Amino acid sequence: MISAIVLAAGSGNRMKSKTAKQFIQVGGHPLIYYALKTFEASIVDEIIVVTRKEDIDYFRKEIIEKYHFTKVRKVVAGGKERFNSVENGIKACDRRNKIVMIHDGARPFVSNKMILDSISATRRYKACTVAVPVKDTIKVVDKEGFGESTPDRSTLYQIQTPQTFDRELLLEAYDRLRASGDRDITDDTMIVERYMDQRVKIIEGSYENIKVTTPEDLLVATALLGSR
Repeated sequence: MISAIVLAAGSGNRMKSKTAKQFIQVGGHPLIYYALKTFEASIVDEIIVVTRKEDIDYFRKEIIEKYHFTKVRKVVAGGKERFNSVENGIKACDRRNKIVMIHDGARPFVSNKMILDSISATRRYKACTVAVPVKDTIKVVDKEGFGESTPDRSTLYQIQTPQTFDRELLLEAYDRLRASGDRDITDDTMIVERYMDQRVKIIEGSYENIKVTTPEDLLVATALLGSR
């Protein structure tokens, strides 16, 4: 049994829009529609959506009911930080499920292959994430804005979602995170690496698996949809 947590609690600030980015129309549908459609058609057993508290009723009516997403079992409120939202999603998952996938709803181009490959890797390694090799040279910069070093590009990957975990591993990691009081967390791979000493398997993502955050990203997403 597999749960997919889809995070859709963003705002429109960086998008420079009064509409929350997950509801912005792209290619005739709200942005969140595309990720939900892929998970709905996949082998996952349930989808848990995490959104802003004030958007829950709208989400149920205008997204779930309108597009007949039958695998969406619950819509829950997000938290102050991203990891708070993820934790709320984990708590809402069916406790019988052994694998939990976490995906940014602002990544509309997740594929069924990514989902299947992630599940397979998690069954073997307990934790994995999709990623792509970086294309550009990366500089480590000091506080004064000067370059300090240039890491070997062949060892650098751009991390995406879905990120997929053994449920018990992830629950224990979140318990330890909560006890630590740490707040410098940017994704879930950091949590299991830091608190469970768990290696995370990196598997192939896609350069099309973009996260739509700014108006420029919206142009790219529109172009990608038009090419399909």
